[in-house]
Amino acid sequence: MRKLSRKNAHRKSLIRNLATSLLLYESIETTLAKAKETKTFVDTILSRVNNNGLNEARYLSSVLFDDNAVKKTLVELLPRYQDRKSGFVRIYKNGYKVGDGAAKAIVELVDKKTYIDNTEAKKEDKGDIKKVAAKKIENEVKK
Repeated sequence: MRKLSRKNAHRKSLIRNLATSLLLYESIETTLAKAKETKTFVDTILSRVNNNGLNEARYLSSVLFDDNAVKKTLVELLPRYQDRKSGFVRIYKNGYKVGDGAAKAIVELVDKKTYIDNTEAKKEDKGDIKKVAAKKIENEVKK
């Protein structure tokens, strides 16, 4: 675990705040080190809560700071990620901060519609993921 130049309680609170914002807004911008810690935290939360029971809802409300984030996670996000076991968060590098030159990153939740399984690509088009993505998008547009 990265220390992020903070004491233990402050670091835990920071990561919980970032996780709450990520689940509410589905995309946040922060430094790369904070993004990596937030990714591991949110991945463990969502993989644990994927069973969708009362204990999981209580766990979410104890971990997240905002009740709206808990509701959104239980109502919108869990049905979206029902088939996934891990890999709920994606990190993109986004330049450097002006003041101290720290690396910035965009952290976002993976959308189920844009997710393409590599096994489907291997079966259908011998590893060409772009062709599989184009087929899936065409099928969704037709519907």
